[in-house]
Amino acid sequence: MSKLDKIKKFDPNNLGDSSSNIFGLPFTCEEADVVIVPVPWDVTVSYSDGTINGPSAVFNASFQVDLYDPSITDAWKLGIAMEEISNDVKSRAELLRTKAKVYIAAITNGIDTTQDADLEKDKALVNAGSEWLNAWVKQRCLEWMNKGKLVALLGGDHSTPFGMLQALAEKYPAFAILQIDAHADLRPAFEGFTYSHASIMYNALTIPQVSKIVQVGIRDFCQQEAELIQNSNGRIKTFFDRDIKQDRYLGKNWSQQVQEIIAELPEEIYISFDIDGLDPKLCPNTGTPVAGGFEFEEIAYLIQEISKSGKKIIAVDLNEVSPSSNDEWDANVGARMLYRMCNLMALSNGRF
Repeated sequence: MSKLDKIKKFDPNNLGDSSSNIFGLPFTCEEADVVIVPVPWDVTVSYSDGTINGPSAVFNASFQVDLYDPSITDAWKLGIAMEEISNDVKSRAELLRTKAKVYIAAITNGIDTTQDADLEKDKALVNAGSEWLNAWVKQRCLEWMNKGKLVALLGGDHSTPFGMLQALAEKYPAFAILQIDAHADLRPAFEGFTYSHASIMYNALTIPQVSKIVQVGIRDFCQQEAELIQNSNGRIKTFFDRDIKQDRYLGKNWSQQVQEIIAELPEEIYISFDIDGLDPKLCPNTGTPVAGGFEFEEIAYLIQEISKSGKKIIAVDLNEVSPSSNDEWDANVGARMLYRMCNLMALSNGRF
């Protein structure tokens, strides 16, 4: 059955069919305009683990998402599909996480790991595993990009998009990253791990094609990160959560602030969204929740205004969704945000 035949047969008003692809849609990755690459990985997390199960939790919660999008007529016809979750990636992550936890516990207890060959071996294995993951993600993303697909990455912790950034560097001479996050993620080799979740934006700066990082909602960062921002000669522009809130107290509204953010962005934009950029009531089980943050619709509005601005969203990621054993609230929020992001990315690329 062709994609057109599937569209004619599909009823978007029905409950999502769990035997279908993500959001209950009937499309394969080959048929879809947007392909989601799931990355079940949380090897280097430093507070609470669990984001390894983020992709499966978001997938399962996606069948409760209503497909009607009032801002985009028949958005579901675009076609969104998710690759199967890689058992190879997940099993490697589980093995390496055990080694990372031992190493993190050692340095937390003040042990000089350079004097312990086993600990140094564990660190090296984790770093090598992260390099393997970067290559795997790059290959998966490039495969779909080369087929003309728009790509979204679904983590996993926030280290997972680095391979996506490497893939985009082969497709675009220059692009900016719009980072929505509670954390600056500018720490070099945090806790000894080169590709730590806390180092993703520090590592992104090593890619020449990343012309600028625009950070929004940052509210947890160290002095080293603050100094890196200050000394970046404009390559990093940060809209701190505190400043955003204090400007509101003085009368500035979110619409005005959104236009200021957009003015800092070039024509081609990669959106990297750590869900802890939201108010933690929307993601209470995320790895490192921080008081403050945004409401769901505030971020949806920001991405919507970018898509309407004439700028192009070249790819997106959503990370740090961590499911609870009691409910699927975090995944429920993540699934809805992922759907909106995919639709708005497609809109900015003229796919509707």
